[in-house]
Amino acid sequence: MPDRILFPALSPTMEKGSLIKWHVKAGDKVSPGDLLAEIETDKATMEFEAVDEAIIEKLLVTEGPEEVSVNTPIAEISFVEDVEPSHQRRDSNDEPENREKNAKLISEKLNFTSDQKDGEVLSDSAKQLEEKVNRLRISPLAKKLAKNGGISVSDIVGTGPYGRIIKKDVLKKIEKLSPSDETVGIESAKSLTSSELEQSQTAASEPDSAYREYEVIPLTRMRKVIAKRLSESKSTVPHFYLRRTIIMDKILDNRAQINEFASKRELKISINDFIIKACAKSLKDNPKCNCIWSNDKMLKLNSFDVGVAVALDDGLITPIIRNADKKTLGEISAEMKALAERARKKKLQPDEYSGGSFAISNLGMMGVENFDAVINPPNSSILAVGSTVVRPLARDDGTLYAGSTMSITLSADHRVIDGAVGASFIGSIVNYLENPMSLLL
Repeated sequence: MPDRILFPALSPTMEKGSLIKWHVKAGDKVSPGDLLAEIETDKATMEFEAVDEAIIEKLLVTEGPEEVSVNTPIAEISFVEDVEPSHQRRDSNDEPENREKNAKLISEKLNFTSDQKDGEVLSDSAKQLEEKVNRLRISPLAKKLAKNGGISVSDIVGTGPYGRIIKKDVLKKIEKLSPSDETVGIESAKSLTSSELEQSQTAASEPDSAYREYEVIPLTRMRKVIAKRLSESKSTVPHFYLRRTIIMDKILDNRAQINEFASKRELKISINDFIIKACAKSLKDNPKCNCIWSNDKMLKLNSFDVGVAVALDDGLITPIIRNADKKTLGEISAEMKALAERARKKKLQPDEYSGGSFAISNLGMMGVENFDAVINPPNSSILAVGSTVVRPLARDDGTLYAGSTMSITLSADHRVIDGAVGASFIGSIVNYLENPMSLLL
C-alpha cells in the first residue's frame, strides 16, 4: 500500500512553503540522502532529501510558487522493503475520503445545527461525538464565529485540510444569509473579542475602488512572518530607547590606515565591521544584556553573537556572526560578506540566522541619520545605526572644528534590561568606537 511523504518544516518559524523544483519523478527509486526537491521557506531555499529507500509512486504537488502547508502530503511512495517506518504510517481514518465520511456520519447522528439550545444536556456518547466533529471538521475561530452568529455548520463544505471548516467558510455563509438572518449574525458577532473580530474582518481594510484605484500586492511568506513577529514584538515587548552620539574622527582615520594595509590581502574593512566588534565586546563587558526572555525566566547566553540585518527584495533577514568578540576585524568582514551574499540568494541555513540576544540595523549607508529599530524576539535589544555626518564640534579649549559624528539608538526589552544596565551597554559601544585601537587588542 502506498505511503506518503509530508511537506516538511525546514525552519523554526515555517508554517507554509513552496515546492520550487522536483528532482524526482514517478517511478524513480530513491535511497536515503537522495535529493527529492527544493523547498522555499520564509527565509531561504533549502534541499529536501529522502530518509528511506523507496519508489516514487506519484507526485501530489506540482512545482511552483503556490503555498503548501507543513505536513501536507506531497508524494506517494512504496517502500522497497515491505516494512513501513513508524513515522510514515497513517491510520486509514486519516485518509481525506474517510475523514469526510466519518465526519458526515457523526454530524447526522448529532444533528449539529443552530436549533440546539445553549446549555442543552447531551448524553456522554453524544458529547464524545460532538467533540470528534469539532476536532475533525471545524477550527476554533470558525466554531466561535458560527456559534455567536447562530450559524448552522451542518451544510457548510469546509475548504481547509481534509474538509475542515475554517473561518472563511463561515464568513462566506454569513454573506449569503437573508437580511434578517445577517443582522442576527452581525449583532452576535459583536461578542467576539477584539482580536478575533479583527481577524474575521480582513476585507474592511481594503479601500473603496469607487474613490481611488489600487493594486493588490500578494504577500510573500517572508513578509507575512515579518508582519506577524514584529507586530507581536511591539505589542508584547516593552521597548525603551537610549540614544548616543559618537565622534567618528579616530575610527575613520584608523579604518583608512587598516584598509591601506589590508588591500594587499584583498580585504576592505567597513565601519559596520568595527560596530559588530564593538557590540560583541560590549556584550561581554555587560553580560546582563546578553540575556533573553523565555516565558517566566531569563536565559543568559554564554557566547557573544551579533546579528546584522540584511535587506532583501521582499523583506530582511538577520544572519549572525558567532563569537564575534573573539574574531579579528578581517575575519568579521569576510564572514559578514559571505553571509550577506548567501542571504540575498536565500541560501542561509537556520543555524546561521537563529538565536542570539542582540542585533544591528544599519541604515547609515542610505542617508538615514537616526531611527528607532524594532526588537526581533527572542533578541532583547537592537542597535539602530545612522549615517556619519560632519558637524561643528567644540574642543576642550572651546574652539570649534568640523568633526564627524554618528547617531546610534539602542532599543531594549525592559523585561530583561533596566535603564542603568542599558546605559552602561551603549556607553561601552561608544567608548570602543571612539577609541578604535581597543578593538585590535
